[in-house]
Amino acid sequence: MIYWLRHRTAYTYARPVDLAAHLLHLKPRPLPGQRVLSARLICLPRPDHHTEMQDHFGNAATRLFLVAPHKAFEVTAESHVDVAFAAPPEAAQTPPWEAVAAVASGPETADFLQPTARIPLLAAAAALAAPSFPPGRPVLEGLLDLNARIRREFTFQSGVTSVTTPISEVLRTRRGVCQDFTQVMLAGLRGLGLPGRYVSGYVRTRPPPGQKRRRGADQSHAWVSAWMGPEHGWVHLDPTNGIVVRDEHVILAWGRDFADVSPLRGVLLGGGAHKLEVNVDLVPEDER
Repeated sequence: MIYWLRHRTAYTYARPVDLAAHLLHLKPRPLPGQRVLSARLICLPRPDHHTEMQDHFGNAATRLFLVAPHKAFEVTAESHVDVAFAAPPEAAQTPPWEAVAAVASGPETADFLQPTARIPLLAAAAALAAPSFPPGRPVLEGLLDLNARIRREFTFQSGVTSVTTPISEVLRTRRGVCQDFTQVMLAGLRGLGLPGRYVSGYVRTRPPPGQKRRRGADQSHAWVSAWMGPEHGWVHLDPTNGIVVRDEHVILAWGRDFADVSPLRGVLLGGGAHKLEVNVDLVPEDER
C-alpha cells in the first residue's frame, strides 16, 4: 500500500522565543517492507542551522536551531511511503518463549530489556502478561494472545491520560490511549525477560460508512515490536487495535519508550505559555 503522509505541528507562543533547539523524528524509517519514496520537512521560520543524522537506534533524526526571535514555529513533514510488511511466521513454529528470553541479551536486544523512567519493571505488568506465556508456549502464540487481551481488557479513552501518566495508573484504571497500551505491553514483556521496542508512527483510519474522509483526522500512533529470537527476529503488534502490523501502519522510529522517539521536542529560551496544533493526514495513493 502506497501512502501520502502529511504531519503538521504548529506552536504559537505568548512571548517571543529568543533561541530554540529542536529534535525531530518525523521522517519514516527505511526498512524491509517499508520503502520511503520521498520525505521532506518544511519549517517556518526557516531554521538557522539544520542537521540530518541517525540517532542511537538508527532512526532518522533532524536537529534544528533558530537563533532569531519568533512568536510561532511550524513544521510540516511530507512523505511518500510504500508499505508491505511480510506476514509473521506460523506462531506454533516459533521457539518457546523461555528459550527466547534465555538468549535475549545481545547487542540487538539489550536496550529493549531495560527499565526506563516511563516503563519501569512492575510486578503488576508482569502479572498481566504472565497468563499469555505458560511454560513452553511458542513465543508468537504468547505475543498474539497478550496483544489481543490488551485490546479486549483495556478501554480506549482519550483525555484520561497524558504523556506523564504512570503505567501503574493505566493498569489500575484499564483506560488510556495507544501510548499507554504500548507501554503497558512493553512493561509486561520486559518483566518476563522478552525484548520489546516502542514504535512510533501512524495508522490508517477510515471514515464512517457513507461519509467523506476528514482531513487531519489521522493521528500519531504507537505500537510494540517484539523479538521472537535470532531465527525469526521482530514482529510488530498493535495492542490498541489487537492486530499484527502489515500494510496499514507507517513506521517513523523506535526506541525504549516514548521519550526516545517523540516526534518533536525542544529547548526554548523565552516564549512563555504556548498553544499547540497538530494535524495528520495518511492517505492511500489511490484515494488522494
